[in-house]
Amino acid sequence: MLLDDIRQNKFVVFGRAGMDLYADPVGTKSEHADMFHADLGGSSANICAGLVKLGAKAALVTSVSDDAVGRFCINRLCHYGVDTRYVQSVGGEARTSLAVYESVLEDFQNVIYRNGAADFQVPDADVDQVDYSAFGALITAGTVFAAEPSRSSTFRAIDHARAAGLPVIFDIDYRPYSWPSAEIAADVLSRAGAVSDMIVGNDEEFGFMAGGIENGMEKARELAAEGKLIIYKMGHKGAITLWQGNEIHTGIYPVTAVKPNGAGDSFMAGLLASIADGHSLHDAVLRGSACASIVVSQPGCAPAMPTTFELDAFLAQHPGASAA
Repeated sequence: MLLDDIRQNKFVVFGRAGMDLYADPVGTKSEHADMFHADLGGSSANICAGLVKLGAKAALVTSVSDDAVGRFCINRLCHYGVDTRYVQSVGGEARTSLAVYESVLEDFQNVIYRNGAADFQVPDADVDQVDYSAFGALITAGTVFAAEPSRSSTFRAIDHARAAGLPVIFDIDYRPYSWPSAEIAADVLSRAGAVSDMIVGNDEEFGFMAGGIENGMEKARELAAEGKLIIYKMGHKGAITLWQGNEIHTGIYPVTAVKPNGAGDSFMAGLLASIADGHSLHDAVLRGSACASIVVSQPGCAPAMPTTFELDAFLAQHPGASAA
């Protein structure tokens, strides 16, 4: 049922959109840059852009500030073909998130401005107006649960999705700087995992939910035993997919990376779009890994997300993933 719902290839996504500023050219440290390139950022917005570039339909539910930066994000979402009907502008002191980073691996810096973040200002009324019947699945990133009112409204959205028969796909996406404490984060993210049908995260994130990284795989297997589809990412060691009593081990596609960020968002988009395109779960995970490799080898996040043509071309040039 879960995979059949994903194959509808229509997703409603909850979480943040933001502006990325990344130093130009590649290799320039932010403090030495004369020029920065601006584009769409934010994990959920990146997932949306990645999905659409791979042929899916995606609508983002979030809030942005009612100013030039917020309008910039809406315009970039439209540029990538993301449905923005549920993106609301909020006034007052709330501000759209800003990330300033560089295409440098050594001592990589990503400076995040999220005080008074607009994407936390999503009220119940905004999630109530979503037509859940128009989608095949709901996707949410963990950051949306870090503060109120978006925490409660997103749990409310999950209730609406379940009532409409939609599966819930949860990207743990733990960002410590967004949370008031690790204890609150562990509790809330565990609650989110409990009401999700598919959970994607890395070994540190599952370990965080379990109270220690050494317990991450145990936590993943526990959740899989409840009937959830689990994607347990391990960086350069590949991933383990837990589903219906099976463990699928997959590797990665080594590339010359220019930055570390954006990989997780691209992985999620590639994984889901590939399931929707009819690929086996094993191959869909590999295609997600290829998307991650493509994004870290280029500057930017949303603009680096591959199209289906670009993904297939990459796979033709990299016929085998590294051993899992």
